[in-house]
Amino acid sequence: MYNQNLKSSISTLNTKMNQEQFKDTVFVHKDKLFRFAKRILVDEDEAFDAVQNVMMRLWQGKDKLCQYKNLEAFCMQSVKNEALNRIKRDKVRTDFAEQYQIISTTENSVGNTKEIILEMINSLPEKQRLVMHLRDVEDYDIEEIGEVLEMGESAVRVNLMRARQKVKEQLTKLFNYESFRIYSNKK
Repeated sequence: MYNQNLKSSISTLNTKMNQEQFKDTVFVHKDKLFRFAKRILVDEDEAFDAVQNVMMRLWQGKDKLCQYKNLEAFCMQSVKNEALNRIKRDKVRTDFAEQYQIISTTENSVGNTKEIILEMINSLPEKQRLVMHLRDVEDYDIEEIGEVLEMGESAVRVNLMRARQKVKEQLTKLFNYESFRIYSNKK
């Protein structure tokens, strides 16, 4: 009896499948497919949408379903693939949004970096500020800076090194704080 039912199911599948045959051979698995999709996706609405998408694709390709020996296994595999694709797509979207947020924050920081550095230079003691400005902004040589500020070359070098070190420390603190703030907001 079982063989006859199987043979009649296969013979009906060998011809073009109609709505009733689709209902009897594919749609009967919808509850099992939903439970399987829910196990993967956790969210009921997502699982329902995944099963619905698979059912629509199966209906569109109903005439090719006869090539599968175990139609239930094929349906389960289709739902699994759909669920995993949904998870992957959501992860890509989330990763893109996070990356975009980091890039836009970085671009804003880079745009403001020049202003921030100038503020830091302006907050330095007068000699360090003048030495750094003449060397790094105006591009004077050490010897020329010494002449302008009436300082020895070693004093110019020491003030320049201290000024750069202070600005570097302040920038490091600022960027560490910003990156901590950005990454702590992601969690």
